[in-house]
Amino acid sequence: MKKTGLFLVMLAFLAGRECTFGTEVPYLTGRVNDNAHVLSDSTRRSLAEKLKNHELLTTNQVVVLTMQSLEGESIEDFANKVFNEWKLGQKGKDNGILVVVVPDERKMRIEVGYGLEGLLPDLLAGRIIDNIMVPEFRSGNYDAGVTRGVDAITSVLFGENASDIPGLDEKPATQQATKLADIQSPDMSIGMRILLGAFIFGIIGLFTVIGILTPGVGWFLYLFLIPFWAMFPIMVVGSKGALICLVTYVICYPAVKLYLKTKPWYKKAKQDLKSKGRASIGGFTFTSGGSGGSWSSGGSGGGFSGGGGSSGGGGASGSW
Repeated sequence: MKKTGLFLVMLAFLAGRECTFGTEVPYLTGRVNDNAHVLSDSTRRSLAEKLKNHELLTTNQVVVLTMQSLEGESIEDFANKVFNEWKLGQKGKDNGILVVVVPDERKMRIEVGYGLEGLLPDLLAGRIIDNIMVPEFRSGNYDAGVTRGVDAITSVLFGENASDIPGLDEKPATQQATKLADIQSPDMSIGMRILLGAFIFGIIGLFTVIGILTPGVGWFLYLFLIPFWAMFPIMVVGSKGALICLVTYVICYPAVKLYLKTKPWYKKAKQDLKSKGRASIGGFTFTSGGSGGSWSSGGSGGGFSGGGGSSGGGGASGSW
């Protein structure tokens, strides 16, 4: 009980620490804040001048920020936090845009103020990222990626048709057919990953243990849990981590179960299920049904129960 309480306290501490501290918002030094030092001096100067002229003509405020790492914080949370603390755009117009690039984590985001969502909707911002900026970043050319992305953003804000902007007339890469191996886990904080992982792995882990320990229904659970081990871990550890979990489950489950079959207590439990209809394993009582088994947490109670009928007092009595 003490260990369980300590574990819950640690989870709450880690989640609270992540939510409370996160990544510190950097100081706003200008329209181009290259904290990751991935842009050349000439690119920083040209972008700053370009964004200054755009703001003078439209009042829209577009700012670039690069960060080496977010230390586990999701880029959505970080970008929103920076945007609101920096108060980008004019009051009442909410016409600000923040472009965040995180080289070490290979992430980026275009955060759009409420007043510009009509001109630059999520779908169009995604196409700028996927079709214009990401290909340059994959080549290590951050100067070209940021410059071309900013040019596309300002062109859209000026009212230019997306089909006339090179790269935006193509389908975004995220809409192309993807393989299962390309599926990535959603962005979330470390605290959220820990809590979600405890929930997911706690449930499927419990049923896995039950399946391994149960002589009758174990092999049914083995097949039943395969799709759960294949898909649920993706939300926590990504596709590669989920693949490792699945392979480990597929190999280890039958190996452990075959090993336990040689143990005297397992053989006794199997025999009890056949002869008595129930068996006690580790404090749990397992009962056999017509074609499988069931379990309960009662230490010594019977597994049989009625079907819900009632009596009207009929019958007969006798003596001898």
